[in-house]
Amino acid sequence: MPDTVRRYSDTLARRSMLVRKAEVFPVECVVRGYLVGSGWKDYLKTGEVCGHKLPADLLESAELPEPLFTPSTKAETGHDENISEAQVRDIIGADATELLKNTSLRLYSEARNYARERGIIIADTKFEFGLDKNGELVLVDEVLTPDSSRFWPAAEYVPGRSQPSFDKQFVRDYLETLDWDKKPPAPAIPPEVAQATTARYVEAYRLLSGEEL
Repeated sequence: MPDTVRRYSDTLARRSMLVRKAEVFPVECVVRGYLVGSGWKDYLKTGEVCGHKLPADLLESAELPEPLFTPSTKAETGHDENISEAQVRDIIGADATELLKNTSLRLYSEARNYARERGIIIADTKFEFGLDKNGELVLVDEVLTPDSSRFWPAAEYVPGRSQPSFDKQFVRDYLETLDWDKKPPAPAIPPEVAQATTARYVEAYRLLSGEEL
């Protein structure tokens, strides 16, 4: 352990991590198992999500026939935009696209199965990847938390409507009630909304880990 780390170990404990520098791929690797969010909006307009043609007459929050790799741009400013797999190949090449797609689908499938056994549906999630100095693929952001995933209580799942959730959708739903153009600065979140969101995150942790936070 470096001397500087040892000297400040008490201060750094539980609030820091050791990382490796990586060259980040300029796309976000979204995997969807259910038709919700921007995917649902795209489906209503075109019958497709990121170039995937879907069956007609699907309901909001419907489980998809199979998990889909539905990437998006990684915008420096503004909002990310859904793009097709073909567009990703144009950005990072065919080999890298295939690697990110296969890795993302495998991670999602393993996490989905784990969570479902514990009463949570992972409707969709997002991964970000990079290459380290040795050319090894590495995750470069948090994964499978309520910040990057939609967590639904499996016992309450009913297709055809918005689902109760353990994630930041509760905050999104509150913001949709405001007259806000979604440009900075964002409005303040009332304490009761923040507390209710925290309670959802804590419950997701308890169910997934089997431990109290």
